[in-house]
Amino acid sequence: MFLLAFLLAGTLSSRTSQVLNAIFDDTFTGLYRLQAFDYFILIPYFAVLIILSFYGLHRYHMIRGYWKHRKRMPMEGRVEAPQKFDQLPRVTIQLPIYNEQYVVERLIEETAKMDYPRELLQIQVLDDSTDETHPFTERLVAEYKAAGVPIEYIHRTNRHGYKAGALQHGLETATGEIVAIFDADFLPPQDFLRRTVDYFADPKVGMVQTRWGYLNRHYNVLTEVQAMLLDGHFVLEHVARSGNGLFFNFNGTAGILRRSMIDDAGGWQHDTLTEDSDLSYRAQLKGWKFVYVPSVECKSELPVDTYGFQVQQSRWAKGLTQVAMKLLRTILKSDVPFKVKAEAFFHLTPNISYPMMIVVSALMLPVMIVRFYMGWFQMILIDLPLIVASFWSISAFYVIAHRELFPKNWKRAFLFLPALMAAGVALTIINSRAVMEALCGHQTSFARTPKYAIGGQQKVKITNDSYRRRSGWLPYAELGVGSFFVGMTLFAMESFNYLAIPFLLLFVGGYYWAGFSTLWEEYQGKLAWQRQRAVAEAEQVKA
Repeated sequence: MFLLAFLLAGTLSSRTSQVLNAIFDDTFTGLYRLQAFDYFILIPYFAVLIILSFYGLHRYHMIRGYWKHRKRMPMEGRVEAPQKFDQLPRVTIQLPIYNEQYVVERLIEETAKMDYPRELLQIQVLDDSTDETHPFTERLVAEYKAAGVPIEYIHRTNRHGYKAGALQHGLETATGEIVAIFDADFLPPQDFLRRTVDYFADPKVGMVQTRWGYLNRHYNVLTEVQAMLLDGHFVLEHVARSGNGLFFNFNGTAGILRRSMIDDAGGWQHDTLTEDSDLSYRAQLKGWKFVYVPSVECKSELPVDTYGFQVQQSRWAKGLTQVAMKLLRTILKSDVPFKVKAEAFFHLTPNISYPMMIVVSALMLPVMIVRFYMGWFQMILIDLPLIVASFWSISAFYVIAHRELFPKNWKRAFLFLPALMAAGVALTIINSRAVMEALCGHQTSFARTPKYAIGGQQKVKITNDSYRRRSGWLPYAELGVGSFFVGMTLFAMESFNYLAIPFLLLFVGGYYWAGFSTLWEEYQGKLAWQRQRAVAEAEQVKA
């Protein structure tokens, strides 16, 4: 570094060389002042940031892959399968539900409209419900069956295997060569099968995944942010992976699978919370081809409350980590190309960043104290590349995805970027717990994310006490960590470390948003439940 300064000084003006020498002297004077304990703090801090930056650079790689392959898979318009069936195959549609009283009627109504020959169609309602959803759905299915819809009701008295167990149980009586799956909060388009089945005319195709859309995207800031997060996955990642011949996953719903592929891959297994990703990797290791069709959009409902969003994301984080623990070694030892192995590693392990963020958070204050005497040039030399790799990649990734979907008003994505990053911070504690549980082999039950048949900005009305969220200690922990970052922000101001303040405020906003919004939503839910219960009791007295 001193040699570089010397060479630069020899080629520049005398005044410029003096400025450069002062910068380098300031930087290295700060380094010389560091003690062994200081390096004990700085080395793990920057090591973690470097690891996180690799995942950030991977987002740039996904953007590049998308730009390279996007013309082969346009987002809009009808895209025909390269081959067609001479005679359409039998199809089974599976609708797994569990205590979904608010959305099950809508789901069955839309599925019954499916444009496909009735003699080749079977609809299975796989109901594991333990509340009033069970008798209501059973009556509803009976009505549709009497009207000529090829639908049947299958109810289990236990939740063995959760969703994976229900799907596998349904296969025992499934008659279709092809199996379509829709979760309770999805609205399958009427022409879904017509636009996807013909891809299976290629005998190597085992799965076709369609793109998710969102009924309540504009309900509140949280749903806007969730939609942007998922758009990054369905717009950029799926296109980049499938277009480049890399492994990608069935998303558990809004997709269609070949029955023989499910059996060949070992069937639905419930030792992970993301049975869809587990089956996807096992099937692709067997040589099955997966197809992504982003031109077919399936509308769904996003969680509208903070804790519901956190629970859903933590389930996905834990499940994907469990799949990594289960299959990553097999993938790396397989004879698939290196690029497939590398992408599988990045796809299955990104949630390790959450525990790493806990480490960064714990070390941030002592690091700020240690670096107080270091020059500003050192901040640019070390911090700027990490910021470009990490934070800028997040911004570019989700803004580009938004632009591809909404080319006319894509600039509004910038308005939600601070909230998007804050939402990522809000997931740190709960997702870190989920990842550590997965790494330690701790099994937990499948946590359902309640849906309420919300469209647009319709307000939620909860009449079932089992749908009320109870977050426990989590929001208080988030408020405590948020207060810790308030203290760090004040220290940054006092130590003139102004470059760190915007990032610290993101942490403050993220943790406070998660904590306060969860407590407020639960309080409002409690009041609404008490009012509804009082009304019900008054009506009983009158009766």
